[in-house]
Amino acid sequence: MRTQRLPPPPSALRGRIVVAAVAMGAFSTAFAGQTLQAAQLTNRADGAATFDGAGGDGASAPQVLTVSRRTASEGAAEAAKLLRSQQLTTRREAADAEHKRPKFARPTVGDFTSTYGARWGKAHLGIDIAGPVGTPILAAADGVVKDAGPISGFGQWVQLTHADGTITVYGHVDSYSVRAGQRVQAGQQIARMGNRGQSTGPHLHFEVWSPGGQKINPLTWLNDRGITV
Repeated sequence: MRTQRLPPPPSALRGRIVVAAVAMGAFSTAFAGQTLQAAQLTNRADGAATFDGAGGDGASAPQVLTVSRRTASEGAAEAAKLLRSQQLTTRREAADAEHKRPKFARPTVGDFTSTYGARWGKAHLGIDIAGPVGTPILAAADGVVKDAGPISGFGQWVQLTHADGTITVYGHVDSYSVRAGQRVQAGQQIARMGNRGQSTGPHLHFEVWSPGGQKINPLTWLNDRGITV
């Protein structure tokens, strides 16, 4: 089947078609420009982001934020303030703990077996508390270790000197965990109960010597400080 080709339009008609096309393009461009301008005005009125005229789908300009920068000296000053605050808190907590901790303690746990005074026709110048070998022995008050080691009669002992000059004695110990010159606190373990020396069984022999060197009743001394045995 043969296709018949239409003859081209006359040159005058072709000219009118070109003019019409150009006019239509100009009209479309003008209409797009008016639409874009109207959109810009509307966005400005509504407080929305504006366009720069480069195109309808162009991104808005990035917002620049002003950031405050601290100098090195300001940072060092802030760190120093924080350190001082932490130090004050630590000192306050330590002072509170020191205030609350007990200043006196029962020297050991066990059965009270012998009082201060005459016993078996002799003077017994301390008290005895019996218990298993290895039972912890504690400092009765804050003090400094005067001696710790072997001694005649007790086998081994520990002596503590306290702030007012009083001395406490812990005899027949199986082992000790302090040394002369060491500072200890009330309730701190200083030794373990034993059966050394002249002893009839494992126990702690506890004595109290006054600042003048007189051996006084340990029960009275402990009771006056709120400690019962």
